[in-house]
Amino acid sequence: MTVAARTLTDQEQRERREWFRARWERGVKFNRSCGMRILRWDPDGIEMVLPYAESLSAHEGVFHGGVISALIDTAGAGAVIAGHDFDKGSLLSTVSMSVQYLAPARGREAVAHARCVRRGRRLHFADVDVRMPDGRVCARGQVVVTISGERAGVGDPIEPLTQE
Repeated sequence: MTVAARTLTDQEQRERREWFRARWERGVKFNRSCGMRILRWDPDGIEMVLPYAESLSAHEGVFHGGVISALIDTAGAGAVIAGHDFDKGSLLSTVSMSVQYLAPARGREAVAHARCVRRGRRLHFADVDVRMPDGRVCARGQVVVTISGERAGVGDPIEPLTQE
């Protein structure tokens, strides 16, 4: 006899989205150590800001390309999970990513604007633009993630932000 999975209520769906929002900013140590913060998180997409720090630079005043790539990956996956139907699972992994660097990422911060452009049964696709404070797009990326199965610890408390 097969037991059907329980369908989550709208409230449970919202609670999971909020839990993942907190996890993206405070629960993922890499994101926290880079200083990534969420400016907007809703089903239409997300915006994440990455403040410039010398530890994230390639050259004086310029973000390292790998850090911009990590911002694209993080924001793209976030855009998918921010509008995800958690009846289809919660265990997310990046499958592939492409990045096009358009200009040096120079400025006090970089802001990733990400939106999910296609949702499948397991594979989901996001487009991301990274903008500098003057509005210039310095990089574009496409992120493909898979979501299946259940992530352990969903709903567990997320530790509060502390000054590090």
